[in-house]
Amino acid sequence: MPRWTFGHDIADGDKATLPRLIWLACRIAMVVAMVVVPFGYATTALHTDVLMSTGCGIAIAVGVGVRGGPRSGPWTGVLVGVIIGVATALIAGLSPLEGFAVLVLPILALALGLIAGMRGSSLTGYRDVTREAFIVSVLLAVGFLPAWIAEGAFASGLRSDGLQLAGSTLVLFVWIALTAGLLSHRREGWRDTRPPLLLILGAAALAILLIVGVASGTFEEGRGLSGFSLVAMIAFLLAVSAAVPAAAFLLGRTVITWLEPRLRVYGYLADYLRVMWVPIGAFAVGYLTIIVLFAGFYGMLGRIQPAAFSNAGTGITEWLSFSFYTALGQDFATMSPVSAAARILVGAHLILSAGWAVVMFAAVMSSIGPRLDRIARRHAENDDD
Repeated sequence: MPRWTFGHDIADGDKATLPRLIWLACRIAMVVAMVVVPFGYATTALHTDVLMSTGCGIAIAVGVGVRGGPRSGPWTGVLVGVIIGVATALIAGLSPLEGFAVLVLPILALALGLIAGMRGSSLTGYRDVTREAFIVSVLLAVGFLPAWIAEGAFASGLRSDGLQLAGSTLVLFVWIALTAGLLSHRREGWRDTRPPLLLILGAAALAILLIVGVASGTFEEGRGLSGFSLVAMIAFLLAVSAAVPAAAFLLGRTVITWLEPRLRVYGYLADYLRVMWVPIGAFAVGYLTIIVLFAGFYGMLGRIQPAAFSNAGTGITEWLSFSFYTALGQDFATMSPVSAAARILVGAHLILSAGWAVVMFAAVMSSIGPRLDRIARRHAENDDD
């Protein structure tokens, strides 16, 4: 993946770049929504959780896709956005805890891990990780916004809980950036040997605020606890605050490192489909013609011999359905051939359908084989570069 250069085309004065970026963002958002929305509803029945997972997935996908450039960005953005959307839906739907704040730490760390594990990632130091963590936190805050609105957070103006959500999303990037840097500083190409002092102080300040908040009863977790229980609660929250983002970051980096090279082939599909579009269409037209032709034969035989089929159809829709399943070699649910003529007709249909597929495949491969070889060689050269 090339180094991200968001907005470089606009700076070059290309007037058509902004409309292209908008159209690119819309396409990425539509693909992510098509995957995340059904998965979200299959995971949870709460509309707010589905809206939240879809918003987070789209926000991260558009941010990654648009900043990644026209070649590698779109599908990489879709991949990252779908993972974020699915993970958000799973956490929101299956976690016993409720609230937006439960999602901030793991989702923010997971998104940063996915970005850090991409091929050609430019995250080579604490400064890069901190910048990227801040950008991801802004995108997640935007992704939470639709669900926040749906919850009624704007019913009486800007409420404190909404501001706390936005604030925590934008502030926790310091903690995530330090965690990601500590887990990445031994990787090849990493420049910094130790984290910057400001980053350490920022993470320490967040830990102190958490301790003070629990001890003072600002957070519900600390209310009504004895001294020992309070210390145990603080230790537990600090351990969770360290372990959850570390595990989510490592999971995201591992997943994208394993998936990206295996899914890179899908980026080549457009070139192959341009070559195969006409032959695929010709095969489909011929196959559908055979289905329609034999639907007529079946219907005519059924009129001439009413007992030729069990539970014979009464209209062209049922005969088309029977012919379609027969072409696929599948039994139709409610109808089957009974007479010898019907069985001969079904056998002829199966032979013709199989013969059409074999002959058409051989003809297509002999005609477009050299063009597919040229495309494969070009992609192999690009991968070597």
